[in-house]
Amino acid sequence: MVATAVAACVAFGVTTATATLSLGPHEAVYEVDTDGLVVADLGPLGTIEIDSPLPLGLGVDVTVKEIPADLTAVEGASTLDRLVGDLDQYLQFYNTPEVTIEAVARALAGDAVRRTLVALAVVALAGWGVRVLLGAARRRELAEWAASRTWRLAAGTAVVALVATTVVSGDVDPPRAGRPATEVFAGTALEGARITGRLAGVVDDYGGQLTALYDENEAFYAEARGELSTAWDSWDIRHAVRTNLGQEAADGEDVVSMLIVSDLHCNTGMSGLIEESAVRSGADVVLNAGDTTMNGTAVEKTCVDSFAAAVPEGVPMVVADGNHDSVLTSQQEAAHGQIILDGGVVEVAGVRILGDRDVLETRIGEGTSVARERTPAEQAAELAETACAENGVDLLLIHTPPVGTPALETGCVPFQVSGHTHRRAGPEQVGQGIRYVSSSTAGAASGQPTVGPLRGTAEMTVLRFDPDTREMLDTQLVEVTPDGRAVVHDRVPVPGVVPPVGELEAGVPGTGPSAPSSDAPATVSPGPTAP
Repeated sequence: MVATAVAACVAFGVTTATATLSLGPHEAVYEVDTDGLVVADLGPLGTIEIDSPLPLGLGVDVTVKEIPADLTAVEGASTLDRLVGDLDQYLQFYNTPEVTIEAVARALAGDAVRRTLVALAVVALAGWGVRVLLGAARRRELAEWAASRTWRLAAGTAVVALVATTVVSGDVDPPRAGRPATEVFAGTALEGARITGRLAGVVDDYGGQLTALYDENEAFYAEARGELSTAWDSWDIRHAVRTNLGQEAADGEDVVSMLIVSDLHCNTGMSGLIEESAVRSGADVVLNAGDTTMNGTAVEKTCVDSFAAAVPEGVPMVVADGNHDSVLTSQQEAAHGQIILDGGVVEVAGVRILGDRDVLETRIGEGTSVARERTPAEQAAELAETACAENGVDLLLIHTPPVGTPALETGCVPFQVSGHTHRRAGPEQVGQGIRYVSSSTAGAASGQPTVGPLRGTAEMTVLRFDPDTREMLDTQLVEVTPDGRAVVHDRVPVPGVVPPVGELEAGVPGTGPSAPSSDAPATVSPGPTAP
């Protein structure tokens, strides 16, 4: 009887599991049923159906709801602008549906476990209550009566439980499999899908355009990744030859390699190239300088998931979220085990990293506003104070470059990494430290969407750190151009810091070899918002 009750509770938990996530730019409710199909209900437009990959005849019903207000109700933005933004979200789903499917599967599995545990608790509590009400004598009488009928009772209970959960979960709706698949999806990640209703006509008329975009996107990034792999091969050969000739030092085993990405803006096509560079560079850490998303909304979780999957297993990602991200974005990243900077110092792979999330938030069509209880200038002052209070900060990771200026001027931060401007700058001296500003890893170009083939040059940088001397050694630029070509540049030594003129005249020794100095101002302004 106990085994039967447990089986019934598991069946109930699995077949009634639900989850609320995203589908493209929409919010959607996912519910497990027993018709063996994955069915996305688009209301009067019709449905999208595909054979379910789940075992035991289980399927999923998807109720597609509205596009969240924070994506559509944008003051000052035209309807066309909003539709273009929504199209980007559709294309992201169409390009990488497996990311959404994986997230849904995890959410449904978690809900199934919770429902099973609740059902078990209810059954256990009910059993205990009945036991108390019956009393010992009556329990003995019933036990003797049921002893000879154990198998019949167990089988009957199981049948009733399974029928009940099937009716509840499937609404006794007969399976709709057998309808011919929509040909436009052939050869894509949605191959085998069947579309009904008005949407079927729309797809028949315009689906070829969508699949052409999909094919173009797939081909571009597959070719770009191949070009990037070849570029890494070429650099490996150059480096090996120079090392053998004594022109370059051999790579030290203790040196920490950090791969810098920034301003990804939901271009999930770059995920494979990020993975390629992380593996080929031997990255010990991935530094994300912010703006992973466009608006920091719930439906952009698929972007966060895609980039998280690009990081090799066991390699930590440290994130300083930007003005296009949100607290929700940080929570989504933290769910993947990423280290979210929040004004304090963390030690990762032996590197002491200080950083914080941007205090500004930019929403397309709305502009930029202060989203936290302090201004950029106040945040900059706090970071400088924290850097000097902590003993031995190696790196400041902050999205907007000027926010780190006071900390660099104090000399308490030797090196800063930022993004935001979509233009690479440095490494160059600012105050008494070195600042490096990364360009966009999405190839973001002003006024252009980041979904699809690159509109601008996408960049990543490998930064190496010597844990013995506590110094940054060099930077190595990785570029992928809009025509799909890739270049892995040679390493460039990080310049040393030149002390102020007064200290040089007084004979105070410098902290490194000569390098151009910078007269960066101490004041902090929000700076230009990213496009």
